[in-house]
Amino acid sequence: MDLPRSNDGEARFSVYVEGLTSVIGHADRAKPLRDYCLGLMMPCERKSVEPIAAITAPKRTAAQHQSLLHFIGEGGWSDEKVLAKVRELVLPKLERHGPIEAWIIDDTSFPKKGQHSVGVARQYCGELGKQDNCQVAVTLSITNHDASLPVAYRLYLPKEWAGDRTRRRKVGIPDEICFKTKPEIALAQIRWACEAGLPRGAVLMDAGYGVDTDLRASITALGLSYVAGIQSHTTVWAPGTGPRPPKKWSGQGRPPKLLRRDDKHKPASVKELALALPTRAWRRITWPGATGEKLSSRFSRVRVRVAHRDYWLADSRPEEWLLIEWPDGEKEPIKYWLSTLPEDVAFRQLVDIAKLRWRIERDYQELKQEVGLGHFEGRGWRGFHHHATLCIAAYGFLISEREKIPPSANRATRAFPQFALRQGYQSRGSAIAA
Repeated sequence: MDLPRSNDGEARFSVYVEGLTSVIGHADRAKPLRDYCLGLMMPCERKSVEPIAAITAPKRTAAQHQSLLHFIGEGGWSDEKVLAKVRELVLPKLERHGPIEAWIIDDTSFPKKGQHSVGVARQYCGELGKQDNCQVAVTLSITNHDASLPVAYRLYLPKEWAGDRTRRRKVGIPDEICFKTKPEIALAQIRWACEAGLPRGAVLMDAGYGVDTDLRASITALGLSYVAGIQSHTTVWAPGTGPRPPKKWSGQGRPPKLLRRDDKHKPASVKELALALPTRAWRRITWPGATGEKLSSRFSRVRVRVAHRDYWLADSRPEEWLLIEWPDGEKEPIKYWLSTLPEDVAFRQLVDIAKLRWRIERDYQELKQEVGLGHFEGRGWRGFHHHATLCIAAYGFLISEREKIPPSANRATRAFPQFALRQGYQSRGSAIAA
């Protein structure tokens, strides 16, 4: 006999959690795992430990609070194993709507007021759009046009943290964690994804990562294509241009090997190249937006060779696509991409894949607003990553059930009607309590 319709969501959630429970070790972790994931999906203002305890155990909140604090902050379960199980459970449901088309690398930030939370420093905070006190995490997501799923998540550790033994010990940073730049963290995640056999797609990245020549070269070496945002001053060799070949060997000493430049052999910035293109080079392209609406803009594409420090090379870099966006009404182009997608890729497909990067913005919006990714209030390395792992697990359940229980407060409440905060409750982390 089928379960009543009102219990369908809870039944599917129980099956999902049973799958996660199979990889966390001790049986006594099963209940806090279920309660924490459930609390992350409930419509409370904060998704930190205290309000989760209040919503999942209103009659014994204090005891639940301690249990969840230990589970998240001290629990010895593996983030990697849980994320692997999330992929195993969710990926087939994503692929029912189409194959994985892209891997997206990016980072997300969390403003912080104190100085003691792991990795917090004054650095660029994307959420605020300026330099400020925050934590930053680098992520890798796999996506198609229907949905996306984060598969790797790692806190960026600034140099002042990486080299401070006292601070490291206080927040439990593992000994093997050393300073790495954000592109280096992203590359490690991409290499891991290749080794793990994840379904491949083009690697998408914004200019914060795309300007890193070594990162792009390493992605190519892994056999992956990319669509990488770049800055307007990036230099390239336009069609029909290139550096001078190495000097002719005089017969003495080592033969010259390095490419050369002179007044007649100079690369151009992508902005200079774009402004010099004829009107006929521009074409209006339409692509699907975040909510299914059709968006359009003017684009041009040109086969170029990247010029960055190629005077230290013996051969020019291979040709790749330069994609340029110049919307009507703008005084100059607004976006530039380099792409190693095949030379015969359709213009519309090139634009469509470049614009697919918007999925990561949707990821972050839902992870933060719907499941409280930025609400962790602990200070430790383990707790920071445990909270994020279970946010991704909750998000994975919601996107796999999107047609039945999309991530919204009203739908989640209907799916789990027995869980609700007592009237008048305010967590210590809420704006009203503060």
